Amino acid sequence: MSETSMQFASTLKVWRERAKAYADRILSLPNDSFEKTLSVAFWLCLVCAVLVAFSAVALKSLQEDNKAADMRRNILEVVGLWREGADINEAFKRFEVKVIDLKTGELAKDVDPNTYDMRKAAKDFKLSEPLPRDKDVASIKRKPKYATVYFLKDENGELNALVLPVWGYGLWSTMYGFLALEPDCNTVIGINFYDQKETPGLGGEVVNPNWRALWKGKRIYDQAGTPVLRLIKGRVNPGQEKAEFLVDGLAGATLTSNGVSNLIRFWLGEEGYKPFLAKQCPK
Repeated sequence: MSETSMQFASTLKVWRERAKAYADRILSLPNDSFEKTLSVAFWLCLVCAVLVAFSAVALKSLQEDNKAADMRRNILEVVGLWREGADINEAFKRFEVKVIDLKTGELAKDVDPNTYDMRKAAKDFKLSEPLPRDKDVASIKRKPKYATVYFLKDENGELNALVLPVWGYGLWSTMYGFLALEPDCNTVIGINFYDQKETPGLGGEVVNPNWRALWKGKRIYDQAGTPVLRLIKGRVNPGQEKAEFLVDGLAGATLTSNGVSNLIRFWLGEEGYKPFLAKQCPK
């Protein structure tokens, strides 16, 4: 054994003896001793902190996998492809994932769609830009420079749907979701919100399948190319004028309803996906 190893072993032995002596002294104290109570609490917290930190590191990859699977499930659900018990990854193979430049509407060739996180990018000052108040109709403050778009293809490679991430502020929270459009870039297939903290039974009804079903077949743009789809107070009469641009409002949740209307107006407008959709579906 080298001299360095011997010194290390000797030092370790000394520390072990000191630790044992300290433990014996603490354990010999009365249970109502302040020093004993404080020491036990300290070491218990330290052990718990180490276990939590270890678990967070060890389970990180599993958490990331679960997060990705949940996101894919929501995308499948918004186009009507999700089935309970289905293989998410297998079903998701029908999608082609691309990243676009929101300003130009062109594909962003230097951004990897497999690693790009649109939500994180919106909080990164290098990957996002502030929105002036007059343009921030969805109250999101910053928008990412690039957006992830999901192209649903059939077995012949023909486009069946476009899925667009959208978000905006409601009453209590930012509502994150997906909007699915027909290949005409104007007709709604579906909408869902996978992350929101609106009032249960009121604004929280944005996740209600019955309400979400009302969106199918609705249209986004009028003849002038302006995004006009919105929620109204009460119910939409199918025979009323411009009913194709209207969705039933959420009862007792005016601010949440306004938030949904605003996020549609923002993300389907010039600051959002409109430059991309104009290139995807030229008139």
